[in-house]
Amino acid sequence: MITNRKQMKVQTNEKLRGGTGTVTMVHFADQSTMKHHRLLAECTIPPGASIGEHKHDNEIEYYIILEGKGIVVDNGVDVPVGPGDVVATGDGASHSIRNEGKVPLKFHAVIVTY
Repeated sequence: MITNRKQMKVQTNEKLRGGTGTVTMVHFADQSTMKHHRLLAECTIPPGASIGEHKHDNEIEYYIILEGKGIVVDNGVDVPVGPGDVVATGDGASHSIRNEGKVPLKFHAVIVTY
């Protein structure tokens, strides 16, 4: 199966997970067609915006940072992230991410369920 980028659902989220500003998500696949995954998307966070802290039980979320720089709060610890970095959060751990840079922060988000 091949999905053309023009066919992908684009979603804008205000104050996602209690964060600030607007986060745009391009969904690479429809949830109804995914097995063992809850999310497969490209996320873009503009400067000054964030995804609020949230927990992952019975699943793991990966952020694969593509562009920009940000801060991930990983179980209460601020960690700077940039292109090429991968964040993995699961087994009841929590995280948030914010863009403190001057350009959009872009990453792929993948949630695998177990």
